[in-house]
Amino acid sequence: MEHLTMHSVDGVAQNVERIAALFPNCVTERKDEDGSVERAIDFDMLRQELSRDIIDAGEERYQFTWPGKREAIRLANAPTNCTLRPVRDDSVDFDNTQNLYIEGDNLEVLKLLRETYLGKVKMIYIDPPYNTGNDFVYEDDFSESYADYKGKSGMFDENGNMLLDNYERNNESNGRFHTDWLNLMYPRLKVARDLLTDDGVIFISIDDNEQENLKKLCDEVFGLQNFVAQLVWERAYSPKNDAKFISNSHDYVLMYARNINTFKIGRLERTEEANARYANPDNDPRGVWKPSDMSVKTYNAESDYPITTPSGRVVEPPAGRCWSLSKNAFFERLQDNRIWFGPNGDGVPCIKRFLTELKFDGMAPTSILFYKEVGHSQEGAKELVSLMGEKGVFDGPKPVRLLERLITLANLNDDSIVLDFFSGSATTAHAVMKRNAEKESHCKFIMVQLPEAVSEKKKDQGYKTICEIGEDRIRRAGKKIKSEAGLLAKDLDIGFRVLRLDSSNMEDVYYTPDKFDPTTLTGLLDNVKPDRTEEDLLFQVMLELDVPLSASIEVEQIAGKRVFNVSDGHLIATFDRDVNESTVTEIARRKPNFFVMRDASAANDNVLDNFEQIFRHYSPDTICKIL
Repeated sequence: MEHLTMHSVDGVAQNVERIAALFPNCVTERKDEDGSVERAIDFDMLRQELSRDIIDAGEERYQFTWPGKREAIRLANAPTNCTLRPVRDDSVDFDNTQNLYIEGDNLEVLKLLRETYLGKVKMIYIDPPYNTGNDFVYEDDFSESYADYKGKSGMFDENGNMLLDNYERNNESNGRFHTDWLNLMYPRLKVARDLLTDDGVIFISIDDNEQENLKKLCDEVFGLQNFVAQLVWERAYSPKNDAKFISNSHDYVLMYARNINTFKIGRLERTEEANARYANPDNDPRGVWKPSDMSVKTYNAESDYPITTPSGRVVEPPAGRCWSLSKNAFFERLQDNRIWFGPNGDGVPCIKRFLTELKFDGMAPTSILFYKEVGHSQEGAKELVSLMGEKGVFDGPKPVRLLERLITLANLNDDSIVLDFFSGSATTAHAVMKRNAEKESHCKFIMVQLPEAVSEKKKDQGYKTICEIGEDRIRRAGKKIKSEAGLLAKDLDIGFRVLRLDSSNMEDVYYTPDKFDPTTLTGLLDNVKPDRTEEDLLFQVMLELDVPLSASIEVEQIAGKRVFNVSDGHLIATFDRDVNESTVTEIARRKPNFFVMRDASAANDNVLDNFEQIFRHYSPDTICKIL
């Protein structure tokens, strides 16, 4: 039997294993701070393996760096023993929904999700702080326990709610204006990349303040070769006359693929306006068409030839260009009436593109997102007010139409997962539910939001945190979408399972029993914190065993004991007391993939002694773990 570790994977240890597999000669040993021997990498040797010429430490090279970058990398790889606790009272349709709303610091949450959702998220959208001088910077010192951090950070009130005024302000008087922002974003993007499917894509909203730095950051994290586009969103529909120089009417959306070679962009539906550009001036029986330039930049001598128009004028390609068709291909199309020389027969030849012969997978998207097509910032605000009344007042919510366009570009499958780890007003969740209703699809969302305390006005309206606003928005939007969709929405999932980041369910003795005096452990029967429930334990177990957090959970009685059945027998767990051989045998007969039991659950030592024997007899393939 193996004990569960009850913490996330150590990213550094994983990377050392990968390097050891490729370059075993680069692995050495060293003593850690406690004097214990640990594996380490000989970086001088690794440099020799990866370079034909040794790069000296002081040698100039192209690189993007800033103070604190090494620490940001360490944060991304450092494990966490935090957990996610279910909050049934705030959830909607907890037992059946596939959607998740997670309250907590998104870096810790992303680490917890990394193994379970590794390579499973088709689309990520985030709208991070724009670093305007009024935005906060997350506190990323998690070297101490989460509980200690919460207690002394000064960021929480007596009820555990985030206090925005206690965040470190990142204004230009701070010499780390850009550095702080980069240290916020780098580890989060680094972990988020691991969650994307091979054909997945990430969209990041940003303005001019950090656009340049974000582009360089993403080039490093996702790879320059995976850059798809820098979309320009027309967020304002009228100029601001009080602007000092130029009224800024746009923001950006950076778009990166996980793997540019496997990502296929979604195309836009054809519009009446686009179809109206086609005509039929020569009454071609094949229908309306549009002329297309026949010259190209890529020069090929065989495609550089003169063409005589019907009027007798000789035409050659523009300087430095050639025709897109070989001479034989040109004459074939000429015979088929697919070349157009203008109404008088003396124009530069063009290829006729017929509307009926277009690929009906839609139009190619453009890099400019016009507000008439995807909405503007005022539209996003009006949507919230329309949905929630005065409660919907929120700073800078994105319009649903903008997210719908990005969802189209992401080219989701029927059951794709969409993640937003700066959830804010939860526009992303709203857009996913709307898309599901319109397409009769079953995409799932995961929203992550820091529980920031709201203004006094919001508190008067009944909200304490931004999480509460986002959750309420999803409830209201779901009901509205389902009502408007009617019968088409009978299978529409408008629920969400709320989970809240917290310190581990386990007492410190669980992780470091060697640091406790054995005499003080006498009579200590429980290594679980007294305020934690069995369902809390279950979700931490699910995280460690890579079971989706949206998995179905049934509570059963087996041989008189309370048992959790997850995903139709994939995982069976019991944390009840006085579990005997009868319960263990009945569970083993069901042949689950995983079985988990607390050591404190065993009725006596014989149960623990016979535990493995029973499973070897009835279900040898079951992986058994002790908590």
